[in-house]
Amino acid sequence: MKVLGINAIYHDPAAALVVDGRVVAAAEEERFSRRKHGKRPLPWSAWELPELSAAWCLAEAGIRPEELDAVAYSFDPALMGTPEESGLFDDGDTMRKRYAEMAPDFLAHALPGLDPAKVRFVKHHVAHAASAGKAAPQRDNAVLVLDGRGEAHSHLAGRYVDGQLEILAGQALPHSLGLMYEDLTDHLGFLRSSDEFKVMAMASYGKPRFLGELSELIRATGDGGFVTETIDFAEFAPRLGKGDQWTEDHADLAASVQTRLEEVLVDLARWVHEQTGEKTLTMAGGTALNCVANTRILAESPFEQVWVQPAAGDAGTALGAALHVAAELGERTEPMPGAALGRGWGDDQIERWLQTAAVDYERPDDVAEAVAEVLADNGIVAWFQGRSEYGPRALGHRSLLAHPGFEANLERMNDVKGREQFRPVAPMVLLERAPEIFSRGPIPSPYMLFVHDVAPEWKDRIPTVTHVDGTARIQTIDAETEPLVHRMIAAFERRTGIPVVVNTSLNTAGRPMVDDPRDALECFGSAPVDLLAIGPFVVRRPVRTPRPE
Repeated sequence: MKVLGINAIYHDPAAALVVDGRVVAAAEEERFSRRKHGKRPLPWSAWELPELSAAWCLAEAGIRPEELDAVAYSFDPALMGTPEESGLFDDGDTMRKRYAEMAPDFLAHALPGLDPAKVRFVKHHVAHAASAGKAAPQRDNAVLVLDGRGEAHSHLAGRYVDGQLEILAGQALPHSLGLMYEDLTDHLGFLRSSDEFKVMAMASYGKPRFLGELSELIRATGDGGFVTETIDFAEFAPRLGKGDQWTEDHADLAASVQTRLEEVLVDLARWVHEQTGEKTLTMAGGTALNCVANTRILAESPFEQVWVQPAAGDAGTALGAALHVAAELGERTEPMPGAALGRGWGDDQIERWLQTAAVDYERPDDVAEAVAEVLADNGIVAWFQGRSEYGPRALGHRSLLAHPGFEANLERMNDVKGREQFRPVAPMVLLERAPEIFSRGPIPSPYMLFVHDVAPEWKDRIPTVTHVDGTARIQTIDAETEPLVHRMIAAFERRTGIPVVVNTSLNTAGRPMVDDPRDALECFGSAPVDLLAIGPFVVRRPVRTPRPE
């Protein structure tokens, strides 16, 4: 059984392929088109499909479009009301609905040979739910979905029992925690549906002194739902334009909204546990990328485990839709095997790229040792290994690496990437060493979706990755699942005594994460990086010879 999943209607278009119940490929369109987030979530872009990522998924599995049993589209236009019925009064919804209705014909055009009758619409939040509940290692689990919006809702609460979804609650629009957070993102001068993580980072610099007022405007209702009243954020801090300098008021507003979001999410998680009694909560939707909130849910709800899908935003609905339809067609689906579901290249292919680029390169005895040596000497390394990650986090396959022991390296890394200085960078840590350095959050934490407290005795040893509030968003590295990354960090520890390296995504501001060897070479050529480790090869920054007077 071959099912292709498609996300297209709003933002982060993506494709995923499930064959005989197993996830074999998943990728975001931005990695191919080189347009950040693939497209903007505008009504007139709703027709755009993830044509490149869909074609790659099929080619990766050697499947022709006509051989597909189904295409799962993660939005059902039949469930979408009028702009007035949604309460959003967004006239663009009429266009979105029409384009979604035409998706089968659009897909048949994009994938010649596909029978448009094989396209199945999947409710947006059901696709989100399946991307968590059906992809998680635990087959039975509670599930919580929160994002900006779907067809007519912004939230789903339910449970999976033996792979079958039971929906327990859903919050109708216009109430939406995701849209509320997007509005704040825009108010603070950032790009909505893109830069919400910057608000989370800014919140660490403020105090939640507006929490009292916001508690009346954003609240759980005790029945699995919530209310988000209209908020005039200008009453708390003036609106910022792009590039404007933020103030204490802006940081306090971010902290207040972030704290209130966390409190409501904890309330919703407690309600789901009361209804289900499950040990594991799975989460998806853009709000599930809020790692600070995820940590509070784990700490303050009765759930023993919280599992968040690494592509929890809309890109992940391609995966969820495919898993959902595969199950409808009678397949017993398997958990996702990890986040490394995108493109990869063999050693010979990479070497041909390097030869075509006419750069000097070498093949050391062990690329992990070569990289550790540069990092220990406080160099910056572009790390390109294996298949690319599905989702917004660099998880050791497309990463920029650095030494975590120098405070100045935070500013240095943000300069390399061309981004705001208040933004933190994250640590990768050997799994077996993580408990002595990090606490409060879950360990293992392979997808960088929770925050952890840094042990007092380690804060001065790893200042680059210790955020202003004393936390870090860690990724634990297991020798079994990530042997090369583990070997590299272990080699770095032998040289420095620190089992941690700085890890941030291999890209510069405003650009998608590096995906193919050409992207890696372009990034290395344009950014002040000392070494490119690409497969088993390394490319070193040439030593500049002073120009004669």
